[in-house]
Amino acid sequence: MKILITGGAGFIGSAVIRHIIGNTRDRVINVDKLTYAGNLESLAPVSGSERCAFEQVDICDRPAMDRIFARYQPDAVMHLAAESHVDRSIDGPAAFIRTNITGTYTLLEAARDYWINLDADGKNTFRFHHISTDEVFGDLEDTGDPFTEKTPYAPSSPYSASKAAADHLVRAWQRTYALPALITNCSNNYGPYHFPEKMIPLMILNAIEGKPLPVYGNGDQVRDWLYVEDHARALHMVVTRGIIGETYNIGGHNEKKNIDVVHALCRLLDEFLPDSPFTPHASLITHVVDRPGHDRRYAIDASKIQREMGWEPIESFETGIRKTVRWYLDNPDWCRRVQDGTYQRERLGMSAGAKETLTG
Repeated sequence: MKILITGGAGFIGSAVIRHIIGNTRDRVINVDKLTYAGNLESLAPVSGSERCAFEQVDICDRPAMDRIFARYQPDAVMHLAAESHVDRSIDGPAAFIRTNITGTYTLLEAARDYWINLDADGKNTFRFHHISTDEVFGDLEDTGDPFTEKTPYAPSSPYSASKAAADHLVRAWQRTYALPALITNCSNNYGPYHFPEKMIPLMILNAIEGKPLPVYGNGDQVRDWLYVEDHARALHMVVTRGIIGETYNIGGHNEKKNIDVVHALCRLLDEFLPDSPFTPHASLITHVVDRPGHDRRYAIDASKIQREMGWEPIESFETGIRKTVRWYLDNPDWCRRVQDGTYQRERLGMSAGAKETLTG
């Protein structure tokens, strides 16, 4: 397959591309605007592959998207491009409305026009896979049942509301225009190459430097944690084997309180860095004022994808978080370049050098 992946330089998108190039014979067209969260260095392990092309394009740019569809003739779209940080959405929601809603609409229309003009075989094989979040469901009571594919939407933040709107657009295009679309909703991802403003990498990097580890409120908010490489494997299963019009929840079966996650990180850092002047790292934990509208608990019921496709996570939280901490300790150059903005200052040169024509 030739798969057009939007947001392929982001955290989950880059994991998907690394998985596809490393484990399948499929080809990839990576479309990414390269905002602050897009980093081509996250694709270094596959940067030499002739099965991977890159286009620095905003998904809101309809002529550019039409050009890409016409040039590469993809068999599927995996739509991961999104503004995704809740705190940023509270401070500045406009970018989330533009990218997550208008961008999804623009991409749907470009994909629909392309799909309409395919031959019969092309129409039958084409897929539009929209990757979403469990945050569209709102939050759960402490003892409530996990989110299923039938859970009503109740988003709490500008971010989750914009993703919910995007989900509704995809369903409408599938229902009204018969565009062959699928949706997945995932729980909180973690793992290598995660942008340092997110909780787990922020805590790791702050602790290494002896900075405070800011925990919202008392830290008893619960999240279901999914190792990003397990998620990437699931996403490829869905785009290649999923049923048109269906939604699949993808979760890690790892519900943890935020404060417990931070303590687990501190214990691993104590183990890996026994000579650190900041040991015990848990002494750096600082409780801060909670964010507005903070969801209390997320939990995903992933039994449908397990039942229908045989997917289940390989990593437990204990194995995945150990790999994650080890990766950040072993890759200080990647972390430094993100933290000091070097990756952004060199972006123009990198993106020009990474742009390739897909072969085969």
